[in-house]
Amino acid sequence: MRQLYTLAVKTYHLAVATAAFFGNKKAKQWIEGRRTFPSTTPDNDRWVWIHVSSLGEFEQGRPVIEAIKKQHPKTKILLSFFSPSGYEIRKGYPLADEVLYLPDDTMTNAKKWVGRHNFVAAIFVKYDFWFNYIKCLSDNNIPLYYISVTLSPKHFFFKRYGKWFAKQLKSVRHFYVQDNDTAALLKSIGIDNSTVCGDTRFDRVADIAKQAKRFEDIERFIDGRKCIVAGSTWPPDEELLANWLNQMPSDHCLIMAPHDISESHIRQIERLFKDAVFYTNIHNQSNVLVINTIGILSQLYQYATFAYVGGAFGSGLHNIQEAVTFGCPVVFGPKYGNFVEAVDLVKQGGAFSVSNQNDFNNAFGQLISNDEERKNASAICHDYVQSKLGATQVIMNDLDDELDTQTLIRQADFHRQIAE
Repeated sequence: MRQLYTLAVKTYHLAVATAAFFGNKKAKQWIEGRRTFPSTTPDNDRWVWIHVSSLGEFEQGRPVIEAIKKQHPKTKILLSFFSPSGYEIRKGYPLADEVLYLPDDTMTNAKKWVGRHNFVAAIFVKYDFWFNYIKCLSDNNIPLYYISVTLSPKHFFFKRYGKWFAKQLKSVRHFYVQDNDTAALLKSIGIDNSTVCGDTRFDRVADIAKQAKRFEDIERFIDGRKCIVAGSTWPPDEELLANWLNQMPSDHCLIMAPHDISESHIRQIERLFKDAVFYTNIHNQSNVLVINTIGILSQLYQYATFAYVGGAFGSGLHNIQEAVTFGCPVVFGPKYGNFVEAVDLVKQGGAFSVSNQNDFNNAFGQLISNDEERKNASAICHDYVQSKLGATQVIMNDLDDELDTQTLIRQADFHRQIAE
């Protein structure tokens, strides 16, 4: 079965290479980033390997990286990414001693990778499961942890054909999961070593909220008006916003931060929002501001009376935690079922899912006109975030023991023997 799995990995690589050959930019970055196996300089330092799929998972892993560096400053961090969209943005992350693409999950690559440093622990975020790497870590007695895990019955571990994959999970030292349902699913396949502690990203967004800086140019644009922030929007989201715009009261304004800020997409936005101004040329003679830069959205929610978060009319909802940590009620599209916090907040009344323009108009209308409903939704969001803090500390309480246990500190040259 492992050979079939490895063949599937190689087939995927070939498919991405084909897409890159025909001009797909992201595929080309993915291939070029893995073209050569990264070299390393031998050392006897202790290393922790943290792997994330992309930018969202990085934000979940980030609080743990920061805690490791604070509590164990001599421990080095190797941060690996699967996706170019995460790597390209965070390749200069200062708390990581190395930031690399994860090579294809073959046993040859796994042995070389595990042998590159004196790893005392590995941490994978959410649900990036690479079974040759998992085996190689286990074979060399390097404890592997999964954090912020959320699974559903549709995952292959819980299908009839998933028995081999489920068996591989027994090599994981511990799972820190987001909810009781995930813990129950793991238990159903014989995995009892899990702790329900929530999502580490709540710790991250709470820190962002505490440290949010003021944006004087944006405050001048708002100019005392009530503000709606639409974050990580895609074309279907932007069409809903544009169609609704003539209903926005004169004492309100809209700040929109599209997911894609490429020149071609900005031109599309210009056609939809003809009177919009842009962050790179800001003034207050408009009711729409488009953020055509990256890196500030998470702090803009401090200005919102409520928020719209995009993506849920496409492949899936983007991050709503950044908004709700400021007590912002959130509106989003219909595809949110894989996001625990979205499901919870819809049930509790802090978030609102819409499926069409009529739903959208009604949700926005209610949040604008009904102060009591909006304030109640805001309180629900605030209380929800407060109830979810602390996952990072739970993880670190256990990880501290591993990093302080001298028996796990082995000589780096022993690891490098694997690659020979």
